[in-house]
Amino acid sequence: MTNDRRWAGEATRRAVLGDAHVDRAEAARTEFDAPFQQLITEGAWGTVWASDALTRRERSMLTLAILAATGSFEEIPMHVRATARTGASPQDIAEVFQHVAIYAGVPRANHAIKLAKQTLAEMAE
Repeated sequence: MTNDRRWAGEATRRAVLGDAHVDRAEAARTEFDAPFQQLITEGAWGTVWASDALTRRERSMLTLAILAATGSFEEIPMHVRATARTGASPQDIAEVFQHVAIYAGVPRANHAIKLAKQTLAEMAE
């Protein structure tokens, strides 16, 4: 099962984040973080993201909401860039962060919006 999850995870991760991102992450892998990389490849990408219970667009929107709500701002630009592959639109992103403002707080949503605006502008260049 682990090999199936690893292969599914690698394929899904590349489909969502892009080859360049995954190649950079793999090049930076060390003995220290290899177990963690295996965990996220198999668990996050090979199990959760690989499931067909939700669309990638829906998962993308959920991920952005959770990242903003928990203050995990470092991951937001990466997942905003991923929306180009998942089908979540800039309007979807704006709606997600409005939802975050109501349920998790305006300051977190405000910062997430700032990061999303910067990232979307970079993507448009």
